[in-house]
Amino acid sequence: MRVEGPVKPGLRVECADGRRLVLMQGAAPVLFARQRATHYGLHYARTGRYVSPLAPLRAERARAVAEFAAPGSAEWSERWAAHAEAELREAAEGPLHAGVWRLVPDLHRWFKPVNWPKLLAHDPDRGHLTWFGYGDLVEDARDLLPLRALSGPEAPRVKAYRRQYREGVLPPVFAWWISGLNSPVVLDGHDRLTAALAEGGRPEVLILARAAVDPEWVALMSARPVEEYEKRVAALEGPLAAARIAHQSRSLAADLRSIAGGYDLTRAWPFPGGAPAWDAAAATHVPGWAPDADR
Repeated sequence: MRVEGPVKPGLRVECADGRRLVLMQGAAPVLFARQRATHYGLHYARTGRYVSPLAPLRAERARAVAEFAAPGSAEWSERWAAHAEAELREAAEGPLHAGVWRLVPDLHRWFKPVNWPKLLAHDPDRGHLTWFGYGDLVEDARDLLPLRALSGPEAPRVKAYRRQYREGVLPPVFAWWISGLNSPVVLDGHDRLTAALAEGGRPEVLILARAAVDPEWVALMSARPVEEYEKRVAALEGPLAAARIAHQSRSLAADLRSIAGGYDLTRAWPFPGGAPAWDAAAATHVPGWAPDADR
């Protein structure tokens, strides 16, 4: 998606010294975060004020898209991406700003199967996200951060989505990759997420991110896999060499597609007033939250 504006979106990351982040929606803070000095993760606190920038999805649209293309297929994902793009371009308090964006399935295999069940069992409003497996608690190693508390599996709206899941027509969850959190957040589809997990399944997820369009960066990141491919192929001999070379070529092509479709850093704006104002805002909106960010 090539987006011409605005320069500063309604839903945006703002930052201050000391690894302080806040996700703002209009004038309302929806998520405070403080990165740990050791780079083991971050502490976060939700304010309960987040509102999806997309309109609620009706069951008729879910079934119509499923009739157009098999759920989970490339065509199905493209149809839902087009729907979300149209909604986000019109949203006053969405994340789009001037630049080039992608809204695609999880090309980078971000989501680990072992982490999905943790979302229903462990999703506190004030918590910690583990980075790189260095967390204090196993349940903190989660791959997706909801921006509001998840509804219960028996909530009326969740139950309606659970029926759609069983029918095989449940729309995807729309997430937004935020590099400062090193995690996608749920942009739209909190109840669809709960529904899929409550049924013992996994949701389809489309991830919104700024596109990595710098050709020098793409070339730099591509150099190592190409070099390793050339070494492996040069060492192949014997009657099965041709089949093995074909396998290695397909693997290289997948790696290069992943790099070319990479996520750029999320842009952040300065928080007015800097660290003192951020501390005051956190004390007001998430009173008593005191993240230990120095270890």
